Amino acid sequence: MVIYNIFILLFTLSEVLLLVLKRSKKAVVKSRNDGRSLLFLWLIILVCLTIGYTIARTHIWIAGDPVVFEITGVSVIVIGFVIRWIAIIQLGNMFTVDVSISSDHVLKTDGVYKIVRHPSYLGLILIIVGLALLLNNMLACIIIIIPIFIIMNYRMSVEEKALGREFDNQYRQYKLKVKKIIPLLY
Repeated sequence: MVIYNIFILLFTLSEVLLLVLKRSKKAVVKSRNDGRSLLFLWLIILVCLTIGYTIARTHIWIAGDPVVFEITGVSVIVIGFVIRWIAIIQLGNMFTVDVSISSDHVLKTDGVYKIVRHPSYLGLILIIVGLALLLNNMLACIIIIIPIFIIMNYRMSVEEKALGREFDNQYRQYKLKVKKIIPLLY
């Protein structure tokens, strides 16, 4: 659980940093339509990680060899952080934690955005899956992964609607070519 706690701390610090530094600025926002999805997302993440951690401490329904789950979990988390931060850096000033379109916003379709439409969410999902794997408990994994994946899909749909309204045909064409979060599949 020590490694889990270290990664929870890193994850929390990383996301708080984003919440503080990457909120949209009223002066440059053309449209904002978050639909409270950011609040729902973080509420669900907090609740699921807390419940999952509590369940894992009971040591009921152990998934398998703890070393294998630890190595796999850490690897998935690191890959998730790398993908998430590459996506954030490539999007630059257009990345905000709240769903908003700035007055100088352009549709990003190159870099990691050429591979998937939502690489930042892909990275976030991988981080969450890695954290769940570190707990080495099947019930905890289910409680963490499924609800968070559902709320992230809701969040992505909110974002897709905003991008669709702003970029209309250009975004429709992009959606036809590039999958949402899993290359070639979904």
